[in-house]
Amino acid sequence: MSPSFNIKQFAIVVLLVSIWVNASEVFRYFLIVMPETRQFLSMVPDIAPMNWSVFLIWGVWDTVLTASIVFMFWLVAQVFGNNGRSVVVAGLASWIFFFVLFWVGLYNMSLSSLSLAAVALPLALLETIVASFIASRLYARASS
Repeated sequence: MSPSFNIKQFAIVVLLVSIWVNASEVFRYFLIVMPETRQFLSMVPDIAPMNWSVFLIWGVWDTVLTASIVFMFWLVAQVFGNNGRSVVVAGLASWIFFFVLFWVGLYNMSLSSLSLAAVALPLALLETIVASFIASRLYARASS
């Protein structure tokens, strides 16, 4: 990998990795998180609505998430090289920074159950590891 940050290459990698991240987020949310959240917070009117403003915000969230994961991978790969170790370190660090912190906060404010976090967090770890792996392969391809 090049030690200099290439914004064009980064944007392309983010765009391609976002396909996986969006698919993973949609799967986890619609099949697990939304139904459980609606049940857990049933006393809240219109909890977890699905409308265009929610989809727009979700798109921004996914873009920021993907860019952060790819940038984390790029930073870690500068230290350890583009290899499996970097994939795991970047994926694990991204998972802790984004998802563990998020779910601990939700649980701490009584906005989620521990059982939901116990299901969502392993799936989110898979998401960040796979996203880091895809970034690794794309950066390796661009370097060759």
